[in-house]
Amino acid sequence: MVAMPGPELRAKKIWHEVVNTTTDRPWSQHFCCMIAGNQEFVRKNPVAAKRALRAILKGVDVCAVAPERAARLLLDKGHTSRYEDTLHMLKELPYNKWREYDPEATMRFYALRLREAGLIKSSPQKIIAQGTDWRFLKELKKELKG
Repeated sequence: MVAMPGPELRAKKIWHEVVNTTTDRPWSQHFCCMIAGNQEFVRKNPVAAKRALRAILKGVDVCAVAPERAARLLLDKGHTSRYEDTLHMLKELPYNKWREYDPEATMRFYALRLREAGLIKSSPQKIIAQGTDWRFLKELKKELKG
């Protein structure tokens, strides 16, 4: 089951939102989530890795253009029992932004926050240089024009 306390807590007025990453800058200018793959698996299985990414991005597009359909599917598959809350969440999240946001800027932004908090020691540049590969995403942006 997907836990979605937000709408229920808001309705009961026992929720105080400190930051909303979908609307508050600078958070709202970046991806909230990223897709990661095991480097060795991706190297050995590039076709499978790209297919998996394509499927995820097509699912993201369904959430953006048909949130009612996506909410119904989640309900039918037993991943949620609350259609209205799920629909509200799907409509709130910026699923349609994956073609616009810059994943490298997102990595830099979050790496800086983690470094400021003392959770990582590497520089954002080093993390990006050693740990990212945007080829599949760039190719799929062209392929999945929407």
